[in-house]
Amino acid sequence: MLETLAITPLLAAVGQVGFPIVLAGYLLIRFERKIEALTASITELIHAARSKSSESEDSDG
Repeated sequence: MLETLAITPLLAAVGQVGFPIVLAGYLLIRFERKIEALTASITELIHAARSKSSESEDSDG
């Protein structure tokens, strides 16, 4: 029964705008989450690289 409730809005959207539009929307939502996670990882990597760089400059000087 729960699966039917989850599928009903999806089928309504497909009926209104068509399968390609619904699929594109679904993929955009999925990719947005992944891009946000990648952005956070890259930001963390930049901070780690800067921290490591400042540590090596402190030990050299």
